[in-house]
Amino acid sequence: MIQKHFTEQIAIFFSVAKWVFLSSLIGVIIGATVTSFLDILEYAETSRSLLPFPYYYTLPFALVLTVWIVRTFAPSAEGHGTEKVISAVHRDNAKIDISVIPVKLLATVVSIFAGASVGKEGPGAQIGAGVASALSSLFKFNKQDRKKLVICGISAGFATVFGTPIAGAIFGVEVLIIGVILYDVLLPSFIAGFAAFTTAQLLGIKYTYYNLHFYQNITLDLSLIGKVVLAALFFGMVSDMVITSVSFTAKIIKNIKLNIYIKAFLGGLIVVVLALIFGEQYIGLGLDTIENVLTPNTTLVGDVHWYTFILKTLFTSISLGAGGSGGILTPIFYIGATSGHAFATLVSPEHLILFSALGFVSVLSATTNTPIASTIMAVELFGIDIAHYAALGAVISFLISGHRSIFPSQILAMKKSEMLSVKIGEEVENITANLEEKEKNKINQIKNRFYTKREMLKKRKWNRKE
Repeated sequence: MIQKHFTEQIAIFFSVAKWVFLSSLIGVIIGATVTSFLDILEYAETSRSLLPFPYYYTLPFALVLTVWIVRTFAPSAEGHGTEKVISAVHRDNAKIDISVIPVKLLATVVSIFAGASVGKEGPGAQIGAGVASALSSLFKFNKQDRKKLVICGISAGFATVFGTPIAGAIFGVEVLIIGVILYDVLLPSFIAGFAAFTTAQLLGIKYTYYNLHFYQNITLDLSLIGKVVLAALFFGMVSDMVITSVSFTAKIIKNIKLNIYIKAFLGGLIVVVLALIFGEQYIGLGLDTIENVLTPNTTLVGDVHWYTFILKTLFTSISLGAGGSGGILTPIFYIGATSGHAFATLVSPEHLILFSALGFVSVLSATTNTPIASTIMAVELFGIDIAHYAALGAVISFLISGHRSIFPSQILAMKKSEMLSVKIGEEVENITANLEEKEKNKINQIKNRFYTKREMLKKRKWNRKE
């Protein structure tokens, strides 16, 4: 008995030691690689001033170039990054072509330089996963270890770009399957996330954090809790709008019978025209707008209107649908923060910053189905005072958005309502939610009672007239 117990402990010790070493190594390598990507991206953004005309005029040509680069050298680098990584983990035993790393990096830099409304987190995750997959192939790891290492790569990539090592690590393991956290990858993901984040900081990457405690008093009170619940319902509907808009626009553009390069050029041209009409704040990463709605200086938010989040959704949908390469999460942060600002302007003006922060994490939670990572991110970015409200907002919005996702390759492992019948174990894009038979019967009974009562009232009225 003692010998078996000792053997078990020794085996666990060696397993933990193995993954501490591997995840630390992969975290450092990915932290350095993604830092290079972020540095190149920053250099590209600062280089815009060298152009003798507004930089976003180059967008139609940039999208054509991006589509050509991706189609020619790495078709699997298409889209917004994270989706391709999830698909690779579920369908291809986490095998990712090494060419994805330079191609995704270049295509994303070109897209963001020219003003495409895309983000940098998805490419960071895809680059991280690509590095992990390449190392797995180099050292001939088995399928199980390869998957673990690639998931560590996703977490390390997110942690490096987010600047939130715990949320980044959790996001990497939570985003793959809706309703399940892969506990066997939790330790390696945490270590990889911390190692990548620390490496990025040592290499000079600086992150922005917003401690709401210094901006406004956030205390527990019933009135504010009620408003947060209402806001969470609103954020769930905003998330549904984002998911529907991105997928619908991509399908529409795909079904247009034109050469793919002509579609990319025209899509870029439409974004340029929209920017000329509505303003430049809707193109590119939009980090200035996000920062403005999360700071107490109200003079900085003059360009934020009640419809800002709707326009950003439109710009992002066209940018991605027309062939722009980049992530979807930065636009989601923008949409979430500005939708929270719009909600607070109408319902609770004294809590503008709080609801902007709640929108930031709640829309992320609902569009990506990651309520735990989103709650932790709220604490890491905004401070502990927001924790209880962030958890409430993240979970309610996650449920309200339904069985859909901005990442259609996510696998569903839970249903969000006992009244619905959904097929567990399917990818989200194949999910159809229907009412359970017993719920259908209840509704039919209510309908029958309603119609019977209405007929009886009609007869009574008719009898009185007679």
